[in-house]
Amino acid sequence: MEAIENLFSQLNSLVWGPPMLVLILGVGLFLSLGLKLMPILKLGAGFRLLWQGRSAPGSESEGEIPPFQALMTALSATVGTGNIAGVATAVFLGGPGALFWMWLTALVGMATKYSEAVLAVRFREVDERGAHVGGPMYYIRNGLGRKWAWLGVLFAVFAAIAGFGIGNTVQANSVADVLEANFGLPHWITGLILMVLVGLVLIGGIRRIGHVASALVPLMAISYVGAGLVVLAINAADIPTALALVFKHAFSSAAAEGGFAGAAVWAAIRFGVARGIFSNEAGLGSAPIAHAAAQTRNPINQGMVAMLGTFIDTIIICTITGLVIITSGTWTSGESGAALTSMAFQAALPGVGNYVVAIALAIFAFTTILGWSFYGERCIEFLFGVKAIVPYRIAWILAVPVGATLNLGFVWLVADTLNAMMALPNLVALLLLSPVVFRLTRDHFDKEKTRNA
Repeated sequence: MEAIENLFSQLNSLVWGPPMLVLILGVGLFLSLGLKLMPILKLGAGFRLLWQGRSAPGSESEGEIPPFQALMTALSATVGTGNIAGVATAVFLGGPGALFWMWLTALVGMATKYSEAVLAVRFREVDERGAHVGGPMYYIRNGLGRKWAWLGVLFAVFAAIAGFGIGNTVQANSVADVLEANFGLPHWITGLILMVLVGLVLIGGIRRIGHVASALVPLMAISYVGAGLVVLAINAADIPTALALVFKHAFSSAAAEGGFAGAAVWAAIRFGVARGIFSNEAGLGSAPIAHAAAQTRNPINQGMVAMLGTFIDTIIICTITGLVIITSGTWTSGESGAALTSMAFQAALPGVGNYVVAIALAIFAFTTILGWSFYGERCIEFLFGVKAIVPYRIAWILAVPVGATLNLGFVWLVADTLNAMMALPNLVALLLLSPVVFRLTRDHFDKEKTRNA
């Protein structure tokens, strides 16, 4: 077992090393430039489309869920422990400068997420149940041709397995840990409660997931951001200093201070980029699986809705977490992960702050389990057909209490490694299919100019 763990540890260092981080940033930058920075310049238009997409008109009934619910389903999987524990870990290991590199990752990641959703809608299929299915495995096969189908198979295999770690057992374990620490609830009880709740939602398929996500995700995000803004208002005098630290340490080493061991510039870049990707999943290929189910005939409109996921996840939610930690001064305490975020909120809101983080983390993790279950089902359907969905769903539900009660260090390592490996086929496909994205985008906005002329 130790030999296998060492093997995965070495593989993890390789797949999440500098080449992967450069590839993800490089693909995002290439797509951003190819789109002439459209995702950033059209951010307002994206939010208008999101508001209009709360329900789909009859003429755009292709798909299972409205565009708004598609984004909420994708956000349910991305807004999770990475926004609380991931940001804290990045600041702990990379210093305040890591937050700057998270921002940069998000800005280029918006183009990546846009392109993924455009391709997902453009190359989606209708399965034997009449459901719209799509994602990297489909746009690889339908966009690049059958000779590339093996690349889509690789993506589906990696994603279906990785989901049990990153999107299920690790999330259940995080919820169990935080509820025991703050409310004294035993791990096994948390596991059973989560199993029942997840099972009740998954019985209804993507439509039920979409309804639950569209209700829970905005509520939890607004509540967490609201609490964070209250803390920042209390720490308002320290915000200019915190921002100065972010920009200073993005390009210069952070010296050891208190319980903080110090960090070189490379650490700020590495952990900022890696945790940014872990949080918003731009480039991993997971979110387009949800966007392929959207009730729309326009790939560009859905792409503009999809890119908001990266903006909301990282530019808004992760920034709130990062600034709360830095303004509180707790980033030098020696704590890491969710405990550091909890300490930062508790410093400004004594007796309340730790519960805010605990409840937010629990809900974030619960919705992540729901979102990733859908991703896994679509991948398993691609590999084995619709007959495999129910067995996969049962296995998914049963894995929840297992994850809540076990030590998951090795599971986390395997899942994190497979996460990177599922990104590789997707990034190759994005590069090869980028001319399709650029052409569809150009044609869409040319027609828009003609209509408005």
